[in-house]
Amino acid sequence: MDELIRWSFAAGGDERTMVGIAQVMTAMLLSFSLSLVIAYIYRVTHVGVSYSQSMVKTFILMSVVISVIMIIIGSNIARAFSLVGALSIIRFRTAVKDATDVAFIFLTMAIGMACGTGFWDIAVVLTATSVALIYFMYRFDIGAEPMSEMVLKMQVPQGIDPEKEFAEIFYKYLKNHAMLSAESTGASESVELVFSIELKPRTTAQELILELQRRIGEGKVHLITGLSNVNI
Repeated sequence: MDELIRWSFAAGGDERTMVGIAQVMTAMLLSFSLSLVIAYIYRVTHVGVSYSQSMVKTFILMSVVISVIMIIIGSNIARAFSLVGALSIIRFRTAVKDATDVAFIFLTMAIGMACGTGFWDIAVVLTATSVALIYFMYRFDIGAEPMSEMVLKMQVPQGIDPEKEFAEIFYKYLKNHAMLSAESTGASESVELVFSIELKPRTTAQELILELQRRIGEGKVHLITGLSNVNI
């Protein structure tokens, strides 16, 4: 193993003369351009509230940096081991909220690797194919499930039995419902109730809220919809 590492360092001495500035600049510019396309399709197709501009910049910078790293490493085993050792001391503590972001990170990494190793045609084909697939899945909402479930939050006076007090309203507007929690709001003499509900066909959330508001008087009514677009 020691002989292999010494041979790798010796063999890599003249590699800098083989890597021209034009190759480095081409790899960097190509990876930058292709990752810009990926960043744009990410912004267009992103769903939810976890969108981050810093994540988009990370895609672009990661692709460019990896392309240069691949050029530096080349076929030198010692450099590859050195890079692994250097990266092992770095601790990444940023949590990725959306699983799709991980796929985009690997995609930009693959583009950077292809550009850095000289497989420019593969990088272009990978980008074009990925963009087409991503937009296709976004356009036709692949994997989506119809979400009819909502969360209803109400503040009602203490001592009220919600199943009896709101039975008529729930029967009129809801297909099914279930109480998730009941919590005291503190000094005020009220209780916060949380229900999981599903509206009946041809009924609207606005009608339900108005009916409940008239029944409880000064209490507050909140209805949370669009749960599939919320990342908690």
